[in-house]
Amino acid sequence: MERLYFFTLCFILSSCVTNPEGQVNTTSKANEEREHTYRPHYHLSPPEGWMGDPSGLVFHEGLYHFYYWRHAASKDLVNWSHYPKAFKRQDSIGQMSGSVVVDYENTSGFGSKESPPFVAIYSMLRPSDGRQMQGIAYSTDKGNTYTHYDKNPVIDIGSTEFRDPQVFWHAPSNKWLMVIALADARKVQFYSSPNLKDWTFVSDFGPVGAEGGVWECPDLFPLPVDGDPNNIKWVLEVDVQPVGGQYFLGSFDGERFVVDPDFQKQLQTTSYVPKGKVLFDFEKGLEGWRQEGEAFSASPTKGALELQSVIIGYQGQQLVNSYYRQDKTVGRITSPAFTIDQEYINFMIGGGYHPDSTAIRLLIDGKVVRSTTGANTETMRWSNWPVKEWRGKTARIEIVDQHTGGFGHINVDHIMQSNEPAVHKREVAPWIDYGPDFYAVRSWQDAPQNGKSRVWIAWMGNWLYAHDLPTKGWKGMQSVPRELSLKAFPDGVRLVQQPVGSLKQLRKKHVQVQDLVVKGIVPVNDFQPDRNAYELVVEFDLGEAKHVGLHIAAGEKNKTIIGYREDQQQLYVDRTNSGKVGFNPSFPLMSEGPLSSANGTIRLRIFVDQCSVEVFGGEGETVISSLIFPEPEDLEVRLFSEGGSARVLKLDAWMLDAATIEKVEVADMKSF
Repeated sequence: MERLYFFTLCFILSSCVTNPEGQVNTTSKANEEREHTYRPHYHLSPPEGWMGDPSGLVFHEGLYHFYYWRHAASKDLVNWSHYPKAFKRQDSIGQMSGSVVVDYENTSGFGSKESPPFVAIYSMLRPSDGRQMQGIAYSTDKGNTYTHYDKNPVIDIGSTEFRDPQVFWHAPSNKWLMVIALADARKVQFYSSPNLKDWTFVSDFGPVGAEGGVWECPDLFPLPVDGDPNNIKWVLEVDVQPVGGQYFLGSFDGERFVVDPDFQKQLQTTSYVPKGKVLFDFEKGLEGWRQEGEAFSASPTKGALELQSVIIGYQGQQLVNSYYRQDKTVGRITSPAFTIDQEYINFMIGGGYHPDSTAIRLLIDGKVVRSTTGANTETMRWSNWPVKEWRGKTARIEIVDQHTGGFGHINVDHIMQSNEPAVHKREVAPWIDYGPDFYAVRSWQDAPQNGKSRVWIAWMGNWLYAHDLPTKGWKGMQSVPRELSLKAFPDGVRLVQQPVGSLKQLRKKHVQVQDLVVKGIVPVNDFQPDRNAYELVVEFDLGEAKHVGLHIAAGEKNKTIIGYREDQQQLYVDRTNSGKVGFNPSFPLMSEGPLSSANGTIRLRIFVDQCSVEVFGGEGETVISSLIFPEPEDLEVRLFSEGGSARVLKLDAWMLDAATIEKVEVADMKSF
């Protein structure tokens, strides 16, 4: 979800980043930026300013269209042209993510069958009360400019958490269908329409699977299993803020989505609560707590307050929430005294990332000895303090809100003592990507895969640190476009992703290494990139090794580790020491996903592009996407094994040339 001008970020409008040095208009300047600001060489990124959620993805007359706060188009999903803004700003209404369809039969009446209109279906935001509604706009010049429908909204259910419509034509029922998120309920709803103007609710789905965040940006489409047109399953994807996207496989009859029984077995999840002794759960109020200022109400809150986004993941019915008078006031509350008698204090925290002004603190003898802030999210996350050194001491908890700007509040729940640290754990679910930077994925409508596959793309970013990234003049980029298919594995049918084949046009300087024994750390001397923009395909025979992998973007001090642990059957990417990681405490982390070896071998396909790495494990059933910010001199590629020797059966490496990504000042599709 993005609340913005059109299809872009909103907090509201003020979060757009501008380039003080002017626009990027020439290839030479673009190349200069690529070298000095982590500008990717072949990923889609904005000429300047902000790029977030992909929206309005549609294919028409040989062009892949992509909308954000501008409009981009491509013939091959590699080389792109950026066009001016296609949508006019509306007074008193914010605009959010959505989709675009080509109305070939002119069911809407906005064009003709000879010249079918483009119709955008998007979420509208009314700032006065936070209500989210669905509106439409139409284009009669092939998507260059849009006119807002004068009878908007076309759907209004009175909700503040109703967003991100994806619309497609469902031929069997001869209707337009909409899949849309009811975010706070963790549901997807389905609507139908004969004309894109008049919509009827038909069913909903959820909550199921991962529920630890609001649901956003759903998508729905059919795919054959192993290419068999007689074995079709529907893929329902939905993003879980701020983690990533999960998917479900099942059937869809034009009204209801039903999960396959075999796939249902993956969805039996349990909520994580650490063991220990509860100090304060706030279910019976704030008895004994001392209150100062106006940020906190006299009693805990039952979830979110007026105009606050939904709070997800807290325990029980109540929590401490300093949004009492929104983000305009300050204050603090201090707990009764207690004795530290275990090794850790665990708690759930949400709210703003302001280390000095929105925090939960541990006080001993009146002094702050531990402090933790939020992460700019309303999703509650477990955190902990080691307190063994103060065992037997008398302590108090202080919850502080001294910030009056954006996200100027703090949420706290379930403070407890334990001999085990509570750590935030990713829910067990069928994730489409196990990395931290693959969100708001959307697929192209009407693309020429003839139902055999599907192509989608996602924002490579994460709301926990999106505004803090160390790039200059621009922020945000997209993943490589990925072709999707369904494949039957021994444990069931899975979604498989591979980079689109058109990326191969960028390959140059091919290096191949075969039959290489790896024990310890072995540099790949035959491949010495002069920049971090390349593709690797490596196949390991695990042999005696328990742990194998690569170091990429490596230097004397820094490296990103791509590894596989045979005993855990886990693929991982570790960026904790990858270069610039200190700009936000949520950034340094290790991401992992399940991957089974095949007869003692694993295959990895890796794309590195200045500030990103995307790893496709096996046949693409496990993918990890992660931003990285290595130092310019960190260019080495190394192999490693632990616990014994392994063998690299084959390693292929290519430097990848820069894609052509240009800015066009006049919206004219004839430029193609």
